Amino acid sequence: MSSTEEVHSRADELDSLTTHELVALLLAEEAEAVARVARASKPIAAAADLVASCLGNGGRLVYVGAGTSGRLGVLDAAELPPTFGTRPRQVRALIAGGTRAIQHAVEGAEDRARDGQQAMARLRVSKKDVVCAIAASGATPFTRAALASARRRKAKTLFVTCSNVRVSADVVIRAPVGPEVIAGSTRLKAGTATKLILNAISTAAMVRLGKVYRGRMVDLVATNAKLRRRAQKMVEELGGVTPVQARRLLVRSGGSIKHALALISP
Repeated sequence: MSSTEEVHSRADELDSLTTHELVALLLAEEAEAVARVARASKPIAAAADLVASCLGNGGRLVYVGAGTSGRLGVLDAAELPPTFGTRPRQVRALIAGGTRAIQHAVEGAEDRARDGQQAMARLRVSKKDVVCAIAASGATPFTRAALASARRRKAKTLFVTCSNVRVSADVVIRAPVGPEVIAGSTRLKAGTATKLILNAISTAAMVRLGKVYRGRMVDLVATNAKLRRRAQKMVEELGGVTPVQARRLLVRSGGSIKHALALISP
């Protein structure tokens, strides 16, 4: 049995705690999750370098998971294009049960190993790609089958888990957070640990790919008023120009922050 399914030592007293005591316990457990992830910094860095290399050479990053793990992969994939200007096809996310499973439970989807294999085939995963399989328990059949299929297809592989389960992948990232306060509810500290790991992998990879300059997301896609203001502010600060000049430069560059900065005369 995975440690995420075990009963927490304080589980019996949950019902008798005050709300404040309960919240304090939950947050203390979250802090433990952060500490566990920090201990995995070396494999996380190795995963980030692998992702940067694959994306830089025309490959894709493919997240695959079920339930909370799958939804966290979907979230990271959705946030990368507007934040770092990646193309939607560069970072994909597959979740057991399909898009319906993002908001609704799809009964038995995580148990269908064949679906994981077929998902890799439909996406035509190849040696150019890197597949990041996510399974808090480490045992999800859909996810493990997708990982095995990706390896057969010669893709680079990452495995993110909150268990000490044995698995074959190019990089295995383990953050064994132990039993959840509510047994098996991996949306708690296991979910927190997974989100931290995915954030670190993708963000570090984007930095390595030159999409961040002096702490600014210079490949930002300004799709709303807030982001347009942010783009203008970056051009002002990095280019040493006035707000009016920054707006004009962004118009000339078609909204590209990097191109706007390149237009500034030395």
